[in-house]
Amino acid sequence: MPEITLFGWFHTIIGITALLSGIYSLVKHKVILGRNTSGKIYLLCTLIAAASALGIFHQGDGFNPDDIMGSLNPAHHLAILTLVALFGGRVAETTKLFGGLSPYLQATAYSATFLFHSIPAITDGLMRLPVDGPVVTNIEDPLLRGFYLAFLITYVVGLSLQILWLRKNGGNG
Repeated sequence: MPEITLFGWFHTIIGITALLSGIYSLVKHKVILGRNTSGKIYLLCTLIAAASALGIFHQGDGFNPDDIMGSLNPAHHLAILTLVALFGGRVAETTKLFGGLSPYLQATAYSATFLFHSIPAITDGLMRLPVDGPVVTNIEDPLLRGFYLAFLITYVVGLSLQILWLRKNGGNG
């Protein structure tokens, strides 16, 4: 894997900041909300991390404007899903377009962004570290698949707890 660029470091630091503020927000508030400082930091850093991920092309031959879908790797697809989830969560949180389902859809969307952060973070981390002999060298490594499954289970359990908490509080986060 190529060495990390300055832009890659920026993306990584923003992503780590997002994950830490997201964890703090979930622990303190039980849900990620744009009206809380930690939620605002999480959402802004997540937006920047997802947008900057689209500018990182370290697999294949790089960006090919004639074949945009062929130029994108799975991390880019997760970045696009993150942007869609951020938009959907923001609409659900601020407009109440979905009525009584809005807080649940907002929690689902914002929690999904956390899942989408975690997958490329663990993949890149394990494929880069330690520098002299990365833990994994292949994207198909069973260890990575185990992490992906653990993240998915954590997402489902965490979202279930958020939904129960929102129900208990009448949908008010």
